[in-house]
Amino acid sequence: MNRILVLGAGRSATSLISYLLEEASSKNWTITVADYALQLAEEKVNGHANGKAVAFNINKENERGELISQNDVVISMLPAHFHPVVAEACLKHEKHLLTASYVSDELRGLDDKAREKGLLFLNECGLDPGIDHMSAKKVIDHIRVEKGLKLRAFESFTGGLLAPDASDDNPWEYGFTWNPRNVVLAGQGTVKFMQEGRFKYIPYHKLFRRTELIHIPNHGYFEGYANRDSLMYMEVYELEGIETLYRGTLRRPGFCIGWDVFVQLGATDDSYQMDGVAEMTHRQFINSFLSYNPNDSVELKLAHYLGLDVDGPEMHKLRWLGLFDEEPVGLLKGSPAQVLEHILKKKWTISPDQKDQIVMWHLFDYIEGGQTKRIRSAMVATGENAVDTAMSKTVGLPLGIATKLLMEGKIEARGVQIPITAEFYNPILAELETLGFEFVEEEVILD
Repeated sequence: MNRILVLGAGRSATSLISYLLEEASSKNWTITVADYALQLAEEKVNGHANGKAVAFNINKENERGELISQNDVVISMLPAHFHPVVAEACLKHEKHLLTASYVSDELRGLDDKAREKGLLFLNECGLDPGIDHMSAKKVIDHIRVEKGLKLRAFESFTGGLLAPDASDDNPWEYGFTWNPRNVVLAGQGTVKFMQEGRFKYIPYHKLFRRTELIHIPNHGYFEGYANRDSLMYMEVYELEGIETLYRGTLRRPGFCIGWDVFVQLGATDDSYQMDGVAEMTHRQFINSFLSYNPNDSVELKLAHYLGLDVDGPEMHKLRWLGLFDEEPVGLLKGSPAQVLEHILKKKWTISPDQKDQIVMWHLFDYIEGGQTKRIRSAMVATGENAVDTAMSKTVGLPLGIATKLLMEGKIEARGVQIPITAEFYNPILAELETLGFEFVEEEVILD
């Protein structure tokens, strides 16, 4: 095998493509980068002798089939809803498929067919999901399998943040380093997890007030809020009988109480289209969720409605975003969530020289010799600029490494897989460490 096809040349594909092109030079690979926007694909290939950029429309069946048939391994960096279409084409033409996205039910249903044809359909091999799986499962297997001990608790948090910058006046200490829409819609639905042997649930309107403070040595404090369904990992990680299972997202302290303002207003609702968006200003957007009172300012009405100090930190965060300005939103139509996303992009789109940061943290409690021991494991990675981001690297590099291992015949697994076995996590984590993505562990005795 020597032909690799990358579908999609967006931001998350930058480091993946660079890694593959670098490896291609010594391994005689051909890397084809296909995107609807040919110019974007050409920018990512950047004239490399082993690279080729092509225009590609995923919705054209003949074009899709022809391109996939010409390659040995397909990496899909397209939006997740396109993966089943790509997977069907890979089955038809007998090509391996790798993605960074969650396994959908449609993809999971192709497991038998992929195995019959000797194909690997590897999913969830990015950052989260991906590096979180591998780094956690490595420690879990060490405790449960190698040492034969009982794992009592497992917690895991990941955050895509801005790197600390003393010159930055952003009070949220946050910017968009991945899909802004997913950020706005994060946490909707009911959250469920296990804590001290009891099932726990958090409704969306309470989620950003139920946070926990997490300290990472040499990096300070972070606050975490729960992800939607932690319990799905009980079966995935073989943790039946565990007393605490909790997964979440990290932000800088103070972010969640500020974000909760949008949740309580209804500004993250994506279920209906607002009227008058074309003429709407930021200030009018906020005011549309508040009661009518011609004598009070929007700021005063909002503070009174949500019990905020009009000069407090939450209001300061909103002012910084320009939400009380009479600036046109700049959309013709949209749901509250779409309008909010558009407004936030104006301040949260990172500048060319701005650096992002990925923070991942795990906690494992287990019993050994009658004592409860705790392992904390953390990885902190900082990007270089708005293109070579930590997000792009931690999403793309695991996929690149997995592709290399497959091309070299070092992965035997077939069918629909996620990287939770030693065959995947040992070599991928080992190479990531050489690239600067290292987990630092500490162990303490609790009693």
